[in-house]
Amino acid sequence: MPATSTGSFTLLHRFCALVVLLTFVHISVSLVFYVCSTDVSTAFLSIPKNPNRTVATEQLRSAEDHLGKELELQQCPDTSPLLVGPLTVEFGVEVTLQQVKEKNPDVMEGGWRPSDCVSVQRVAILIPFRHRDEHLKLWLHYMHPILQRQQLDYRVYIINQAGERRFNRAKLLNVGFTEALKDYDYNCFVFSDVDIIPLDDRNIYGCFDQPRHLSVSMDKFRFRLPYKQYFGGVSSLSKEQFLKINGFPNNYWGWGGEDDDIYNRCVFKGMTISRPSAQIGRCRMIKHKRDAKNDANPRRHSQITHTRETMETDGINSLTYKVVDIKKLQLFTNITVDVGQP
Repeated sequence: MPATSTGSFTLLHRFCALVVLLTFVHISVSLVFYVCSTDVSTAFLSIPKNPNRTVATEQLRSAEDHLGKELELQQCPDTSPLLVGPLTVEFGVEVTLQQVKEKNPDVMEGGWRPSDCVSVQRVAILIPFRHRDEHLKLWLHYMHPILQRQQLDYRVYIINQAGERRFNRAKLLNVGFTEALKDYDYNCFVFSDVDIIPLDDRNIYGCFDQPRHLSVSMDKFRFRLPYKQYFGGVSSLSKEQFLKINGFPNNYWGWGGEDDDIYNRCVFKGMTISRPSAQIGRCRMIKHKRDAKNDANPRRHSQITHTRETMETDGINSLTYKVVDIKKLQLFTNITVDVGQP
């Protein structure tokens, strides 16, 4: 055989041997990795479960289930099918808190939400308060059923002024707005005196495109609006509307003036006041003597004329107060607060 043929055969033999060797190495390495990965997986699966992790997982699944149920619900209709229209309201009956609880078993921590639909309105109802327990019982007796028929996602807050200094309605409402937002992402706020009850449940305690005056025609005023700018009694503002006017004034001590100041603030910020019809907006007021330390504010007329100058610095951005106590009861959340003095 020629020398060239022998050399070619030897080179081919070496090349084949190298390919076989590389194939063997590849198979060996793959086998080693497979065995190691199997051991690691087995070891991982044998690690004892962390009980805290298990609890957290269960809580997460529970939250997901709850969210899933809410997502399955449809939005509540614009007009609740549960409304009955004109109501009979009598103040001569005796009402106890226990009776109100028994008639509203689904109310918890002062609030309620529909179980069969999702309410667009998340409403905090704020009531400035001091020494009006009998009026509060009547208000709760009538209002909880009305608010539920309106299919609102709501909670009632009593903002109780501590001490016996001069009363400050508007500042208490600023406190209520601030404290309520610590509980829930409310998008609507209703500001109500404790002695006013609507006579028609079609008067929705919610918010609208413009600030809303709800107590349009009260028996106290022979069911007429006393004057065009009147914004007292019961009103509502969305969160955005409230912040736009810098909340309410903090410097109206005693009775009167603050509701006109609030009206001015809305107008100066380019908003108009909306109202239900005089028929739907009918209300009754519980007759009573003016509270002690809530005598007429002698400075109110002067203060009203300066709303435009004071509204940017006197309001929610300058609010100071001290929370004395918070109690979350079945029918309402009670916030006792020290608002200072003039």
